[in-house]
Amino acid sequence: MITVMVKVTFAVATVASLLAWVIAGRVLIPLRLLTETARSISESDLMRRIPVKGSGEIAELTITFNEMLQRLQAAFSSQRDFINDASHELRTPITIIRGHLELLGDDPRERQETIQLVTDELDRMSRFVNDLLLLAKAERPDFLKLKTVEISSLTEEVYAKAKAMAVRDWCLEAVASGEILADPQRLTQAITNLVMNATQHTQEGDAIALGSAITNGKARFWVRDRGEGIPLSDQKRIFERFARGSNNLRRSDGAGLGLAIVKRIAEAHGGSVELFSRPGDGATFTIVIPLNIVKKVVV
Repeated sequence: MITVMVKVTFAVATVASLLAWVIAGRVLIPLRLLTETARSISESDLMRRIPVKGSGEIAELTITFNEMLQRLQAAFSSQRDFINDASHELRTPITIIRGHLELLGDDPRERQETIQLVTDELDRMSRFVNDLLLLAKAERPDFLKLKTVEISSLTEEVYAKAKAMAVRDWCLEAVASGEILADPQRLTQAITNLVMNATQHTQEGDAIALGSAITNGKARFWVRDRGEGIPLSDQKRIFERFARGSNNLRRSDGAGLGLAIVKRIAEAHGGSVELFSRPGDGATFTIVIPLNIVKKVVV
């Protein structure tokens, strides 16, 4: 009897062990796939994903791992594009400078023209490098130096600077009464970039309007032009680094970093940039900063 019980117990234990081994194997398959995928990943190949099967903690782990791969792929792709675009933007002025210096003759007038051209290209390279440094600094926690800023004073100061940039039909549409916790230098830079963008896509005498307001718990600073407008297909892309509008009329001589800088400065303040434009009917760019860093003046 004891022998039979031992045999039965042994048989049950064996079957249980086999079942446990099979179940454990099935449970561990996603973990093995995770391990194999992690080992196969390199900087140049982040395309692999693990199929999600079933539900539970293993499935959630797989989803999280795939999402991490997606973020890494986007980051590496952005970095690669950034390096390629930056190299292209720097290569062009360097080629121009080298070509003119190699052909430089002894004629005083020609030498003066070459010096002027080289100086202009060096200035453009300097602005480009400064813009790149600014975008890099925007990732740092100390990017902003916040202080209480009177919105009306900031608006009027930016408007005074704008009028000196180009001959346009300038208009100060509205001036908000209130205070905002912001970095006045960065915010001025963002609005000025929008003004510069507007001047580049309008002609002498065209209307450009500036204004500020506090509405729906948000501080808003806008620049409106009556230029050729921006196609709908370009309206999100133009805020990316090195992006330029596909519309030939809405192109500038810059490197395509101005609007990317505006976006970064707005986001650093916890805000965003809004764009309203119709082709042939101008564009309105608005920097929006949320209520939680706005303090209205109590009259």
